[in-house]
Amino acid sequence: MEYKLENLVIPKSIAIILDGNGRWAQKRNLPRAMGHKAGCEALEKTVEDCVRLGVECLTVYAFSTENWKRSSVEVGALMKLLRFYMVKLIDVANKNNVKAVMIGDESRFEPDIRKGIKKLVDATSKNTGMTFAFAINYGGRDEIRRAINNIVDDTVSGAISKDDINEELISSYLDTKNLPDPDLLIRTSGELRVSNFLLWQIAYSEFYITDTLWPDFDKEELLKAVESYSQRQRRFGGR
Repeated sequence: MEYKLENLVIPKSIAIILDGNGRWAQKRNLPRAMGHKAGCEALEKTVEDCVRLGVECLTVYAFSTENWKRSSVEVGALMKLLRFYMVKLIDVANKNNVKAVMIGDESRFEPDIRKGIKKLVDATSKNTGMTFAFAINYGGRDEIRRAINNIVDDTVSGAISKDDINEELISSYLDTKNLPDPDLLIRTSGELRVSNFLLWQIAYSEFYITDTLWPDFDKEELLKAVESYSQRQRRFGGR
């Protein structure tokens, strides 16, 4: 399918729920870990495709606070992949002038994974192109809970007052305080739910659902999503 970029409205900020790795592997009689590996490869390409389109911020849901409930074998495989791709993404990000940041609670990860996250963030911090935010051990409710705790602490200490609390202040306490709210939320694999992702930030995001499993998501699928977004009329509650 051919698209003329001049006819597309490119979202400044895109968020993606990466879903379908396990089903992709199951369809091919492969271990679930192979589906996650293929999903990481698809993510690398999507980062580069978003850069070329002119997207300013890409946020992806890589590992949720609920994903710890999966089998120890699958979680172990995911942690192994995380260790590998934290290193590989440094080259991918720097090659594309991408700044990588993490959202989520890293405290549950092993020390070497936390060290790898810091290395990736530090190594790309001076890049001036697209921001790539990866959500790991992230949950929208947990993010809001942590923000409320910090607001309460600052209220008790006198750093802020009760009258200071408004939407802007709450946003400034979230993991995404330095990121724009998503213009477009993409979910792969056909599921019709937000799965505890960016609950505060997607209040006025446009949704795009595709049956494509995440490892099969490519530039053509991305352009389909952007083309659909280009036809939306965003009123933000007005007329």
